[in-house]
Amino acid sequence: MTNTAESIQLKAGYREKGLLSGKSRVYKNRFAGLLANAVYYFLGSMAAFGAEYCVQPIIPVIASSFGLNAVQGSLAVSLGLVGMSAAMLLIAGLAPRFDRKLATAVGLIGAAILTIMIGFSGSFEAILGMRLIQGLLLAAFPSLIIAYINEEFEPFNVGTVIGIYISGTTVGGLFGRLVVSAITDFVSWRMGLIVIGILYLAVGIAFFMLLPKPKYQRQRQSGGLQLIKTFHTALANKKLLWIYLVAFLIMGSFVAVFNFISYVLLAPPYSLSQTVVGLLFVVYLFGTFSSTYMGRLSDQHGNGRVLILGLLIMLTGGLLTLLQPLVFKFIGLAIFTFGMLGSHSVACGWVGKLNQGDKAQSSSMYMFFYYAGASSLGTLGGVFLESYGWSGVIGMVATAVIICLLVVVRLELSVSQHLLWHH
Repeated sequence: MTNTAESIQLKAGYREKGLLSGKSRVYKNRFAGLLANAVYYFLGSMAAFGAEYCVQPIIPVIASSFGLNAVQGSLAVSLGLVGMSAAMLLIAGLAPRFDRKLATAVGLIGAAILTIMIGFSGSFEAILGMRLIQGLLLAAFPSLIIAYINEEFEPFNVGTVIGIYISGTTVGGLFGRLVVSAITDFVSWRMGLIVIGILYLAVGIAFFMLLPKPKYQRQRQSGGLQLIKTFHTALANKKLLWIYLVAFLIMGSFVAVFNFISYVLLAPPYSLSQTVVGLLFVVYLFGTFSSTYMGRLSDQHGNGRVLILGLLIMLTGGLLTLLQPLVFKFIGLAIFTFGMLGSHSVACGWVGKLNQGDKAQSSSMYMFFYYAGASSLGTLGGVFLESYGWSGVIGMVATAVIICLLVVVRLELSVSQHLLWHH
């Protein structure tokens, strides 16, 4: 299909959605659509990312229960992320076959049931197995929902809508961590997981009932050959490959920081309670704002420039946590979270803009690298913690972010030169 034909088809789709029928109707439909979908994305994100990360603040407690060190305890988070990253490969090749709504709803409901089962498990090995399966189920949500947004919304709104979705992930992750941490302090970590699992099950069912069926999903050939083709495309498109590397490094850094900050804050000289440590995840609210705000900025000023800004903010926040006063650690975590989730929103939107093919496949590949970084660097951070303390973790993170900055500067120059050449 030619670009002209695609343009006519897109305009016809937007006209059907009421986007080209007059300014008044455009703004009314735009506002109503954003508001309604924001509710659905928040619900789904709360269940998906809450289930994935609700064990993160209680890693030290789980490790103590089973007599494990920091690296071993972190596997409770990392195995879930391994499952997500592995499943992303299959989704990348089979995405055109998946019904966006059904696949994401099944993943949410299945993961919620497993969260409840983990609360009853008496074996750490069984917990790791269930976390792996949980990650496999949840993998459909981030990649297919991002594809859903790219397909169902007009291009000039995609950055804003993805920002709203990512804001929902932060609220969901925050809610799960707070609830589990508080119940862990007053009852047990097991009861915390059981309670939050029941809540996520209700949210998953509501998400399935409320989310509209996709209207503009592209049906294309998929299967084993398509999976191989997707790998080839990911490696052949150098611009996408650079963004995948950024995703790997920023998410790996983010998970490493929040996996092991609990060890620092539960130990002297801070000796904070589990509930207070859980409250520190309130800094995720800064990410709720930054993901939407920076997503909108990227639509206005370009993804490359805004991504560089987000990475610089992220680096600044990470370095601030090296200062010993507790207030600086909190401020540093807030700034770090603001920069990371804003950067993720911008990078995620950039993938969709650079890829003119199937959005679900490029989104899945992005999320594969994103969670591969989380599972690998998220555990590697424990090695640096045990060998060099908190400064070792931040040293690893700072190195990763600096690499990202160099990559994005190079990519922005490449994209700018390409645009100038074609104009």
